[in-house]
Amino acid sequence: MTQQVPFNRQLATRETIILFGVWLTITAFVLMVDRESEFISSWTITLPSGWLMYHLSFRYLFPKALTFRFPVLFYIACIFVYCLVIFFSTAMVLSAFIEEEGFFMELGGITFFSLLLILAPVQWIIFKRLARGNEELFSIKKELVQTEASLDFLRSQISPHFLFNALNTLYGLAIHEKADRTSEAIEKLGSMMRFMLQENVQEKIALVRDLEYLNNYIALQRLRTEISPNIRIQIAIPKEADLALQIAPMLLIPFIENAFKHGISLREESHIRISLELKQSTVYFDVFNTKHVRPENDPEKNSNGIGLMNVKQRLQLVYPGKHELTIRETALDYFVHLVINLGL
Repeated sequence: MTQQVPFNRQLATRETIILFGVWLTITAFVLMVDRESEFISSWTITLPSGWLMYHLSFRYLFPKALTFRFPVLFYIACIFVYCLVIFFSTAMVLSAFIEEEGFFMELGGITFFSLLLILAPVQWIIFKRLARGNEELFSIKKELVQTEASLDFLRSQISPHFLFNALNTLYGLAIHEKADRTSEAIEKLGSMMRFMLQENVQEKIALVRDLEYLNNYIALQRLRTEISPNIRIQIAIPKEADLALQIAPMLLIPFIENAFKHGISLREESHIRISLELKQSTVYFDVFNTKHVRPENDPEKNSNGIGLMNVKQRLQLVYPGKHELTIRETALDYFVHLVINLGL
C-alpha cells in the first residue's frame, strides 16, 4: 500500500506569496523591456495565464502527485500535457497579433517561460524535502539513542548485582553441612545470577543460554512446590537449540515468573503449563496458569515480576513487526501466546 506524503498547505500558501512577488517582478521586467514590441499583447495574455498554471500546479497538482507511487513520473506527464496545452493555446493567441516571420520564435519563448513557471515549484519542493530529510535523519538518530537508553534502563531493573557474592557464601555453607538439595538449588541460583550479570547486559545472546536460564528457574520453583499434591506443573522446554539463533535476553522469563507467582496456591488446585517450540528461526512460546486470589496485604499482589509492560516495550523496541503477543485473562486462568521471529 502506498503511503501518502503529507503536504503542508500552510507552508504552500506562504511560499506562494513569496514566489508571487518574484514572478510579479519578472513580469514587470518583461513588459518594460518589451514595451515597444508588437508582442506586448501576447505577453499580456500569456504571463497571467502562466502564473495561473503555476499556482494550480503548486497548490493542487503537486499535492496530488505526492499521493502516487511514482510522483515524479506523474508530475512529468502532467508537465508534458501542460506544454501541449500552452503551445496550442498560445499559438492561437499569437496568430492574431504577430506576423508569420517571428511567430515560432515568439511561441517558443513564451512556452519556455511558461514551463519555467511550472518547474520552479518542483525545484523548491525538492529543496524542502531534502531539508526535511536531514531533519528526519537527525530525529531518527536521536530516537535510536533514546531507545538504547530505554533498553539499558529496563535491563537494569533485573540485575541485582549485590546478591551474587552472598550466594557464593551460602553455597559453601551448604556444601560444608552436606545439604545436597540446598547446595544444588544455590548452584542453580548462582548460575542464574551469573547469567544476569554477564549476559543480560548484551543486546543478543544465544537462544540456548536463555533456555538454560528458563530451565534453572523452573527447577528452583519445583523445589518449593513439589511438596504439594495439588500443584501440577507441565514443562516442555528444549535444552538444546541452534547455536546460531540469537534472542534478546530475559524476554521470556517474566511470563514464567508471572505464572508461578500468581498461579500457585498450596491450598487449592493449581495448574501450570509451559511449552516452547522451535520451527526454523521462529519461537512459539505458550504459558498457561490458574489464577488465585492473593491476600490484600501481599505486597506483590499487583506485581508481575519485572512487569509485563516492560516486556511489551522491549518486544516493540527489539522485534518491531517480528513478534505476535496474545494475552487472554479470565477470572480463573491466564494464558500467554508469544511468537517471535528470530531471523535476520
